[in-house]
Amino acid sequence: MNVVRPRLLSPAGWAGVATALVVVAVLVPLANLVAPEGSVFHLSDYAVGLTGKIMCYAICALAMDLIWGYTGILSLGHGLFFALGGYAMGMYLMRQIGRDGNYASELPDFMVFLDWKTLPWHWAGSASFGFQLLMVLLVPALLAFVFGFFAFRSRIKGVYFSIITQAMTFAAMLLFFRNETGFGGNNGFTDFKRILGIPIATPSTRMVLFVVTGGVLIGFFLMARAIVTSKFGRVLQAIRDAESRVMFTGYDPLAYKLAIWTLSAVMCGVAGALYVPQVGIINPGEMSPAASIEMAVWAAVGGRATLIGPIVGAFFVNGAKSWFTQVVPEFWLYFLGALFIAVTLFLPNGLAGLAAQLRRKKKEPEA
Repeated sequence: MNVVRPRLLSPAGWAGVATALVVVAVLVPLANLVAPEGSVFHLSDYAVGLTGKIMCYAICALAMDLIWGYTGILSLGHGLFFALGGYAMGMYLMRQIGRDGNYASELPDFMVFLDWKTLPWHWAGSASFGFQLLMVLLVPALLAFVFGFFAFRSRIKGVYFSIITQAMTFAAMLLFFRNETGFGGNNGFTDFKRILGIPIATPSTRMVLFVVTGGVLIGFFLMARAIVTSKFGRVLQAIRDAESRVMFTGYDPLAYKLAIWTLSAVMCGVAGALYVPQVGIINPGEMSPAASIEMAVWAAVGGRATLIGPIVGAFFVNGAKSWFTQVVPEFWLYFLGALFIAVTLFLPNGLAGLAAQLRRKKKEPEA
């Protein structure tokens, strides 16, 4: 008996991935760095920066889809993992400032202002890029693993799990607001100068960060696709639909939920690390409950359990946010609330579900 294994991607899917790679690695750099400013083909630095930032958000939306769309775990605390990755990268960038700060000290400016004489213990390896990259992965992973182990072992699920995750990120935000924690208080980290000794504000450096972010997003998409089409992914979907039946068949939901929960936290940490050098700031506001709720909105608007849907949702919602906050900033939150209500009532499968429905109608023969 032949076993039919699901394909990672259809030919059209691979064509889409190849197109995305060409756009990110070739067309955007040419449009920004080569095409003259007066040309219709020129892409402004602002557009590149905004797109790079939204791609970081898209990674978070993809992580949310893995745990919410495919496993049925609604987290309202993933902003914490995003911020932890951002702070880990921000610590390195602060050390790269060196004596170019306002106080001409090897210590970050905020530490000099607070009259600190030495670096805190948790800044010990912050001057090493490799060490901080490791922290980008390990810190969110360790926190997610410990929290998830106790939460999943206690069978906490549904709205109770969502509330606990939001309480966790809110508590962390209050902690990071305190100056004595050594993370810059309410101002956080900013005024970055260099990364790997290279000036961070140059167009070429920003373009490299853009291309790396796009490559990471595409890589995470392919990884997520491989997961959900594997046996592991089918078990996750079974846990989402009927966890008790999964237990009766001999599977341990704890191990599966803990693995995907930890992976999604790491993805958000990587997104935060890519976000900080492009945006130029990280502060406790990234841990606010609203930031985590927005991640769920991106997944819901784009379409849960579709992978591509949450990415589209992140671009759609944040593109609208950019426009509203420039043109009519006082109406942005009203629009976001109305959008979420409209999707819940009329598009339960999000924009991806709407697109699939339109394709089916197009293929139906006319009567």
